[in-house]
Amino acid sequence: MTLLEGILEAAKLVITLDPAMMQIIFLSLQVSTSAVIIASLLGIPYGAYLGLRTVAKVRWQTRITYTFMGFPPVVAGLVVYLLLSSSGPFGVLDLIFSPAAMISVQALLALPIITGLSMVGIRERDNEFRDTAISLGANPMQVAVTVVKEARYAIMGAVVAGFGRIIAEVGAVMMVGGNIEGHTRVMTTAIVLETRKGNFELAIGLGLVLMAIAFLINSLLYKIQNGGSSYEK
Repeated sequence: MTLLEGILEAAKLVITLDPAMMQIIFLSLQVSTSAVIIASLLGIPYGAYLGLRTVAKVRWQTRITYTFMGFPPVVAGLVVYLLLSSSGPFGVLDLIFSPAAMISVQALLALPIITGLSMVGIRERDNEFRDTAISLGANPMQVAVTVVKEARYAIMGAVVAGFGRIIAEVGAVMMVGGNIEGHTRVMTTAIVLETRKGNFELAIGLGLVLMAIAFLINSLLYKIQNGGSSYEK
């Protein structure tokens, strides 16, 4: 099969909404969306805390956050696997090779990204608006709320960046999810499997969908960043 033939066959699968493909796509979006929500609920408040504190007081927390922003996915997968395996501390929950395990490892990968980018955005706005808010008689809580509100574009960008980071992840989710058909098979793991099987139509089709999602994510991030710039002007 030539590359062109593969692309044409893949396009047919996408256009006809092939059931097997749609199941994989929906599971991918469900897992990654759940993970980024969990990471946002934890990462945004912690990022706000770090951003609103003086740099000297949170130096080590900041360094640790930056370190984990480059956390190798396979290492994250290994950590979650050891925690959730039958011999691990959470093995009794029987979550290994399940969507919950995949959500856990993706949330672990997205958390430092959302925390770090939120912290940077809030810290920049803190320098710009703190003195103004104080001069207007705002108390510390009002100052914090004002700064976080002004940093909303940066925070939204952090969430989008976190989602973009995990939707394309393959190694970690395969380690803890097992790539089980109809249960834990997502787009990235399915592409690897179908390519090995020689089923290039489905692999290419999923690749096209993944590229489309990546385009939408980057377009959204670009729009958010432009919105933030326009707002500041």
